Amino acid sequence: MQRLAKNASVVAGATLVSRGLGFLRDVIMAYALGVSGMADAFFVAFRLPNLLRSLFAEGSLAMAFVPTFVKVRSESGVQAAFTVARSVQLWLLGILGLITLGVLLAPQTATMLVASGFAATRPELFERTAELVAVCFPYILCISSVALCMGILNACGHFLVPALAPCLLNICLIAASLLALAVHGDVAWFLAWGVLAAGVCQWLAQQPVLWRLGFSWRGPVDPLGPGVRRIGRLMLPTVLGSAVYQLNILIGTGMASFLPEGSVSSLYYADRLFQFPLGVVGVAVGVVALPSLSGLARREDRPRFVAVLRQALGLTMFVNLPAAAGLAGLALPLVETLFGHGRFTAAGIHTTSLALVAYAVGLPAFSCVRSLVAAYYALEDTRTPVRVAVICLGVYVATGFAAMQVWGAVGLALASSVSAWANVFQLGLGLRRHLGPWMEGGRLWIGYAALSLGIALGCRALWSWGAWSLATIPVWVAAYGLFALRLGAPEAMLVASALARRFPRLALLLEGRGASR
Repeated sequence: MQRLAKNASVVAGATLVSRGLGFLRDVIMAYALGVSGMADAFFVAFRLPNLLRSLFAEGSLAMAFVPTFVKVRSESGVQAAFTVARSVQLWLLGILGLITLGVLLAPQTATMLVASGFAATRPELFERTAELVAVCFPYILCISSVALCMGILNACGHFLVPALAPCLLNICLIAASLLALAVHGDVAWFLAWGVLAAGVCQWLAQQPVLWRLGFSWRGPVDPLGPGVRRIGRLMLPTVLGSAVYQLNILIGTGMASFLPEGSVSSLYYADRLFQFPLGVVGVAVGVVALPSLSGLARREDRPRFVAVLRQALGLTMFVNLPAAAGLAGLALPLVETLFGHGRFTAAGIHTTSLALVAYAVGLPAFSCVRSLVAAYYALEDTRTPVRVAVICLGVYVATGFAAMQVWGAVGLALASSVSAWANVFQLGLGLRRHLGPWMEGGRLWIGYAALSLGIALGCRALWSWGAWSLATIPVWVAAYGLFALRLGAPEAMLVASALARRFPRLALLLEGRGASR
């Protein structure tokens, strides 16, 4: 557990830096763009390459590539594993290159897939969105290669540099926004070119570490070799599963495009705040758990496999339940303080804060999905996540269509949370077929949830304090940590033990706690 926590802390720490820069980026973008039609246009244009990135790169590729890379390296040596990596790169460039060419030749068609509502209600905004799509879309070629580099490094036990790569995207978009404001230029147009520049910078940043590992892009390739074919077999169902999830986002964006102006950007800003704890812990734990689970599954060490999975989920729930409570309880002051400036209107603040509350309801579920799916892929069961994803897509579409009639953009955010919880319950139950009765720790999770509910209600009572209510966050964190220690939560003891190495007085407190037990 200590190794998992250590690696997760590395990814989480780097992600924390990236999310901090991301907050600064979003504050500046909110000031420059606000909740407006042009903001909607840029976010739709940026969403297209991100959809393919998740489909072919960070999602399915990472889940299929890392276990295969680990297996080939252990059986045939590191150079054979590097050959697999170079071969996968050829396939990525070929497939995504053809898709990119098609989008550049017909950007309106691609835009229609994401924002058909613009074409029906605001044709001039639709044309502007298509122009931005043509600039942003080649980003997929760079970022897919970045994802492959990250997979190589993660499989080799290097997590820091890949986790820091997103910082470059934030830096490029911050620079683009500031430059546009300085020269009174078109902010959306500058941001689109900033996206493309960020892809190049992120790829370049991975290369020095790869070189130190002995990897070179110049070398033998085997595009039809057994390792590549194995990745293809694993990726096909995972691409289908990821495609279902991306179709979920596609449908959500399409439905939002029929809502009043600013709905797409309100959901974007709420999602950015929601992604902070999701990326810091949920994704971080899933990233570092996958190589460990893959190795244990290969050795058929099921007791250790179950133990690592429980640890991953326990750490995820321990952090994300109070994080969800804090986001929901402080939604209005958070949005108002961070985004409520410049072109960001009062109506935008209201809608964005309510959407954040709706997203926060599903934060623990979204965070657990990554580790649960990693467990299935490590067991080489790629069909179950696909089947579950299809069911959850139906849940999202039905819930979203009904909820948006009443609550607009907020209803779409709530539908995402409902779908995420349906996903978690089905994935968790499905693992019983592989692992038997594997889940424990329900009592502690109920305790975490009860404490988190108290935090949410307490934070909600402080809305009248405005920005000053955010200053109480350390108080809520400390209170939650102390109560979790009182419950005897192993995750709390792990965090406290790490702090005790820096603060000797806390070590004395922990010794007293251990003696009393």
